[in-house]
Amino acid sequence: MATVVPYTALTGVYTIDPAHSTIGFSVRHAVIANVRGRFGAFEGLVKLDGYQLSRSEAYLSVQTGSIDTSSPDRDTHLAGPDFLDAATYPLMLFRSSSLADRGDGRFRLMGHLRIKDVELPLHIHLAFDGATQDESGDHRVGFSGTALVRRSDWGLGGNTPDETGGVLISDKVRINFDISAVRLSRSYAA
Repeated sequence: MATVVPYTALTGVYTIDPAHSTIGFSVRHAVIANVRGRFGAFEGLVKLDGYQLSRSEAYLSVQTGSIDTSSPDRDTHLAGPDFLDAATYPLMLFRSSSLADRGDGRFRLMGHLRIKDVELPLHIHLAFDGATQDESGDHRVGFSGTALVRRSDWGLGGNTPDETGGVLISDKVRINFDISAVRLSRSYAA
């Protein structure tokens, strides 16, 4: 069970634990259903400044070829040149620029997301899910969040019309984060 602690006690540098974290997405398909997927290979660093939360930072690197929608043919297509082009652009990168405290453990994390050769602003609605010391004695923090992006902004695949006049795949993609991070050190210089 997570223990409620003051943010100042959380100050430190954390590494994202991919075994206990998920970076997923969902997109409407044929207007009637959501297709869900996730990325299996990623790493990241979180620098928490519990004294001045706005100075906290986050960095994330995602291997585009690790996309998994439980359909090998679809995964190959999504990792291919029509969408992520993992052979040419093996990484998606996020780096934060600011963090705004919205109260009640909710935040707005602003930063930049680079997909392929396009870097654009990204705003993530983030919730602090708690902090704990795990069975190994490691200090952990948890966050969950969502962001909404438009595939077309990054040049990710076209919208093929379907026979009803709609599009086969929505341009809007919801990104979901469930992050568990382990503290490496108690403090950092921002």
